Amino acid sequence: MPEVGRDVAHIALFMSLLIGGGVQRSMLKLAGALASRGHRVDLLVCRVNAREPEEVVPAGVRLIPLQPAPSVLGRVLALRADPDGIGDLLRPVLMPLKSSNKLRYLPGLTRYLRRERPQALLSAMTQPNLVALWARRLAGVPTRVVVSERNMLSSYVDHYRHQWRWRYLPPLIRRTYAFADAVVTVSQAVADDLVTVADFPSTRIFPIPNPVVTPALLTQARARPDHPWFATDAPPVVLGVGRLVAHKDFATLLRAFAQVREARPARLMILGDGPERAALQRLAGELGVADAVAMPGWVDNPVAYMANAGVLVLASHWEGLPGVLIEALASGCPIVATDSPGGGAEILGNGAFGRLVPIGDVSAMAAAILATLDSPPDGARLKARADDFSVERAVQRYQEVLLGSP
Repeated sequence: MPEVGRDVAHIALFMSLLIGGGVQRSMLKLAGALASRGHRVDLLVCRVNAREPEEVVPAGVRLIPLQPAPSVLGRVLALRADPDGIGDLLRPVLMPLKSSNKLRYLPGLTRYLRRERPQALLSAMTQPNLVALWARRLAGVPTRVVVSERNMLSSYVDHYRHQWRWRYLPPLIRRTYAFADAVVTVSQAVADDLVTVADFPSTRIFPIPNPVVTPALLTQARARPDHPWFATDAPPVVLGVGRLVAHKDFATLLRAFAQVREARPARLMILGDGPERAALQRLAGELGVADAVAMPGWVDNPVAYMANAGVLVLASHWEGLPGVLIEALASGCPIVATDSPGGGAEILGNGAFGRLVPIGDVSAMAAAILATLDSPPDGARLKARADDFSVERAVQRYQEVLLGSP
């Protein structure tokens, strides 16, 4: 039943894209859960990258696409929002030839806040967070602004250190996030990283796991995947899920799988797409396992694949809070993951709910996969762990922070 009374509020959520990865999925789930509690919810996006957005946006949520403005106007308004911060704004915002395209939506978000005056605004990811805080200052409204960090800032700064706007971002984050009413992180690891890299006070940070597990997700896990490799008595499937990008390190997974194949029959399926696809396909051929590797791209129901896989493997160099691990737990799928910076180890209870291996260690990953296939954990225990990441638990904490009573 929707909640009524003084706790019902007008809440806006701001993100860059309507559909995409874990950020978009978690924000959509949060928007729907807040609306189901009776709140008036607006979903603000920079780009509606969906052919039929009405099938993506939860019931009771109003979708508002923001209109882009010239990037130079965004830079001018960022400086106007914080003229005393010109020293921190200069290198990451004002000087780069190619500034963040999120700045183009600063005028539109400012107009929205002046017009609608929501009680609270939640933004997701670093660049939208900065835009949200500048917009509130420009609009001059009492809207409570909560920003959320979803990834390891130190890893991003290191990975994109050749780009000015990332190399000089920590001082800007330290200064601008001070304007926020609260900062949410998806894990304690991300919170600790923000304190270390940006020197942000830990007392202003609230770790809240992403809302992942829903009744709909549990229903999806009971479906059968539409692929012949999941037939009864077929060899076990080693599953990887995610964007095919360098820091996800599917190459190490492929090399580990080649060692697994030397020990027992198995198949590897990688769900997802990205710029590393061709290189990974070539590597599978070089390793002599191409006939046992499938890369079908994105699928509508990856949780069904997890529920029927022998093991899910996450080889990432870093993650904020990898939702794929939570989805695997909810489906009862055994897990092998790298002990990488971020929330992966937190999700797995530091190894209690899945095997952790060093980053890039092919032999250790292969051994963990073989051990898991030979002696899988109790699926019911994994599913019980996933309950800690339910939408209901997350939305209650988010509601408290957004409405000012954490």
